[in-house]
Amino acid sequence: MKISSTNFNIPSIRFKSNSSQQIKTTPLEKSPQNDSFEMSVGYVNDTHGQTNNMMRILSGIKGDLKLSAGDNDIGDEKNKAIHRATIKFLNIADVKASALGNHELDTTQEDLIDSIRDFNGDVLAVNFKKELTDDLDEDEIKALGRAPLDKALKNSKIVEVKGEKIGLVGASPIDMFARLTHPNYHTDCSVDELEDTIEDIQDEVDNLKEQGINKIFLLSHLGHKKDQIVAQNTKNIDVIIGGHTHELIRGIKEGENLFYSEKGEPVILTEAGRDGNYFGKLNLTFNKDGVITKAQNNIGETRLFHKNMINQFVFDEILGKPEKIGFIKQAPPPPTSLIEENPHANFVCDAMRAEMGADIGIWNNSGIRNFFHEGVIDSRDIKDIAPFFDRMSLAEVSEKTLVDMFKETVKTTYTSHGNKPGLIAVSGLNYTVSPKKAKLTAMNFVDKNGREIPIDIENPREDKMYKVATDEFMMSAGADYAVLAPHDKCLKILPYDKDVLTCEYIKHLDRPIVINQTGRIRFED
Repeated sequence: MKISSTNFNIPSIRFKSNSSQQIKTTPLEKSPQNDSFEMSVGYVNDTHGQTNNMMRILSGIKGDLKLSAGDNDIGDEKNKAIHRATIKFLNIADVKASALGNHELDTTQEDLIDSIRDFNGDVLAVNFKKELTDDLDEDEIKALGRAPLDKALKNSKIVEVKGEKIGLVGASPIDMFARLTHPNYHTDCSVDELEDTIEDIQDEVDNLKEQGINKIFLLSHLGHKKDQIVAQNTKNIDVIIGGHTHELIRGIKEGENLFYSEKGEPVILTEAGRDGNYFGKLNLTFNKDGVITKAQNNIGETRLFHKNMINQFVFDEILGKPEKIGFIKQAPPPPTSLIEENPHANFVCDAMRAEMGADIGIWNNSGIRNFFHEGVIDSRDIKDIAPFFDRMSLAEVSEKTLVDMFKETVKTTYTSHGNKPGLIAVSGLNYTVSPKKAKLTAMNFVDKNGREIPIDIENPREDKMYKVATDEFMMSAGADYAVLAPHDKCLKILPYDKDVLTCEYIKHLDRPIVINQTGRIRFED
């Protein structure tokens, strides 16, 4: 079927991509006007508790139906105010359903159930299982916040849009439990592997079809590559609202986000980046059989929308009024990948180093979730840059331990899908990498006077110690990185995170800030 451009009355010129796609299916006779159905879907994914971006999204998101692909939230039970603000965002936006992402499980099952209870929509996860397999006593269960999470989730739901019934199914990521902040909170839970997940999804879609539903959306936190597999190995799914891998998909392109089901019918995939920096609007026309005949996928850039003052008041009531910290005179655009140097993260490392009296400050690139904007900056802006709550740690770390960690991280970053965990932001160091060899090739310590002192990375010293400042995730958790120092070996552990240090650092500088901290990572062939 040939699809021509259609005017969907897009409300804002800020949408950067207004692409239409001609979907090729078997030719059909021209249907009467009342045999077609038009609708629009506003979608988000991986907003990660970014409250400032949420307020901007509320000013721009449009659609007859609003949906989320999950990871709306971020952080554990120490971030309860942000959890409440996230639910308020979903409710104000009128999001009808969300997939269950991995970051939803950063917190306890009990706290997650409380959040789901406050959500006006539903959280869907057809492949998520909870089994009573743990040998825990009642005190342990209570301490871990265990609760009947499975009863708070649904496999699917049916919504009505403009008189038509739409089926929604949700799926959680296969690698959910490899990506949790507190795995011990959820050891009684599991997610089916991909083959079984596809069966779970198809069974639920079949149930919806049996109820006469012929327009079905999958809310997926599986990731873009797995979404492509699902699209081609199922039938009767029309749209996959995707997340997890942080792809930014503009328009519609065959072989990228337009695929064909087992029945040969079109399936459209969406994903709008990460951290609420973008959101989407998908315009659709279905024929009388529920097959997509026209489609248009638009991406809105969040920073171009203003915060609604009423919504800001509501968020201030939940989060507290932010404190104005300083003024950013100049700041570059943020990097678009984890293998670029990030001057915004380097600046935070400078704050760690200065405020903790360290020789070196380091931060994982994947941990930074926003960037410094030019103009007045407040404490909430900085919290959005560093939304996780990981206490700041200071420890004596040997040169060998430090070099070994950087070597392994560089190797993993250049050989893993999505370049995770990413190159490390630094202060008091600079280093050189070879992307082709996936290798650390040089490193220098930079003292407080700016002198570069070479480190022999082939023979790093075990007796040479540096005071290293970072958060407890990088220092002691051993999740994506080798442990630098266990908790009991740290010189200092502060009861707050790097956002507090950065606020104090900016106050102490007492001048307009220029973010241009680059040249600390060098690249060679």
